[in-house]
Amino acid sequence: MDSPAASDDKTYSLSPAELRVLGVLAEKAFLTPDAYPLSVNALTTGSNQLTAREPVMSLSEAEVQAAIDSLIGLRLVSRRDQASGRVSKYEHQLRLRHSLPPAEQAVLAVLLLRGAQTAGEIRQRCERMHRFDDIADVEAVLEHLAEKYPPLAVSLPRSPGTKETRYMHLLGGEEALEAAQESAAAGGGGGGRGRLGELEEEVKRLREEVETLKRGFEEFRRQFE
Repeated sequence: MDSPAASDDKTYSLSPAELRVLGVLAEKAFLTPDAYPLSVNALTTGSNQLTAREPVMSLSEAEVQAAIDSLIGLRLVSRRDQASGRVSKYEHQLRLRHSLPPAEQAVLAVLLLRGAQTAGEIRQRCERMHRFDDIADVEAVLEHLAEKYPPLAVSLPRSPGTKETRYMHLLGGEEALEAAQESAAAGGGGGGRGRLGELEEEVKRLREEVETLKRGFEEFRRQFE
């Protein structure tokens, strides 16, 4: 059941900068809890990451601050000053605003940061935030997000020649939804990357894993030198 605070909600129409900042806050709450809530500087760094972001952006601190201020007005973000801190820090309010448990926060974060995706892609990319046992669990979360008021996620029409449904968040407004639906219907794959982009991403991920294993082996070997 949604919280009483959500009873006056209306459909969102967040800007790309607002979507990115909200997604970063949701993601970092899982990945870097010791450094959370985040400063404007940390939010800017997270927004402009070259990995796990689609599209890659280059926001200034002023643009990030403007996005924060707008999100505060929508009660999606709040400022949390700390007694020992000189810098203002911010946290998302998705859990309270829309009664979202961790699994739903993780899925929404991935959709905000990576665009339209299949349930399988979402499951893989949520791994560090929330572990799903199978794709059916992801689909159940997506269904619940779609039933929220206002709805927070939706399935897109399948692109010609594809077998899997892609899903996107609904915080970007009607125009963003229509553009995604038209792209999917025209064979754009919904996420704008297509199968080639997915393969390139998989190769990149595997390379990163190999590099991590190499570093771990080197550290292990040095213990015996």
